Amino acid sequence: MRMFRNRTTGLAAVTTAVLALSLTACGEGSSGVKSSGPAADSAASAPAPAQAEKNTDTAKGAANGKNASTAQGAGAAKGSAGQATANTPVCTTKNVAISAAHQGGPPYTHIVLTAKNTSGHSCKLTGFPEIEFLESHRENVPPVAKSKPATPVVLTAGAPAYALVKLSDGGRTENTEPVTAFSVTLQGGGGMTAVKAPGGGIAVNPAKWATGYWTPELRNGADDF
Repeated sequence: MRMFRNRTTGLAAVTTAVLALSLTACGEGSSGVKSSGPAADSAASAPAPAQAEKNTDTAKGAANGKNASTAQGAGAAKGSAGQATANTPVCTTKNVAISAAHQGGPPYTHIVLTAKNTSGHSCKLTGFPEIEFLESHRENVPPVAKSKPATPVVLTAGAPAYALVKLSDGGRTENTEPVTAFSVTLQGGGGMTAVKAPGGGIAVNPAKWATGYWTPELRNGADDF
């Protein structure tokens, strides 16, 4: 009888222990294994859905703000190429350097005049370069109307403009005269300056010469003469 009571007591203790283990396992998860390691740490550090959505909106707002700033900067840079206003001064020979270079290969029938703004501010070039090649021909080289731009050329600081100038047809039987230097006058009161001929000298034909208008770039067709 004593043995049966002790045995009953022992079974009760084992049963109590098993129940305690079962309850602990249920509290730690249905699998009975406690989550641990990197996956658990990531899950613990992950923001709640509302916070994640807020973070996403913040990131989008920052990106949109940056894109807007970039677009505005690009627009400002493009606008700085400039359009003439009432306050834009005329380019003068004091703040614009003019040089000449051959256009194409021999026979050299054309040269290109480059007017580069050497000042620290914008200025405008109006019309065409008034060129005098020869002392014996005091009239200016005539302009080619089709090369005239729609608006005056505005040069920002350091920017160039160009004018194509025809010298002759390049024929051996042409009546040409040598020129080592010539004068260029900027219209609108810009003054006159002397320009050296490229290559030490050029041959000009008064019956064929012509000049284009000042343009921001040489344009095929409009400047083809």
